[in-house]
Amino acid sequence: QVQLVESGGGLVQAGGSLRLSCTVSERTFSAYAMAWFRQAPGKEREFVAAINRSGFGTDYADYVKDRFTISRDNAKNTVYLQMNRLKPEETAVYYCAARLGILAGRDTKRYDYWGQGTQVTVSS
Repeated sequence: QVQLVESGGGLVQAGGSLRLSCTVSERTFSAYAMAWFRQAPGKEREFVAAINRSGFGTDYADYVKDRFTISRDNAKNTVYLQMNRLKPEETAVYYCAARLGILAGRDTKRYDYWGQGTQVTVSS
């Protein structure tokens, strides 16, 4: 069973930065496309960013483009999300997700494995 463990969440002031990490317990990590999603209380889970297996292909939601950066280190079985200029409305639980194969897109249904989530709270 593939396990995903997120870390790096916390409390930050508006305009601040955080870097999330997601470590995957899978020897063939490089075969998985990865993504970050988030879910605020009372809202549906929404797409944030995705990265293909090699790390050279990425996709971002418009509302995080130019502020967030997704990256991966296949030697460390880890995907990252660097979040800059955070806004209070981005307070949410952030989840990483994995799909065996090429870039999986923005639909939660396309992902096979999920982490337990890490809380990000942005104070105003």
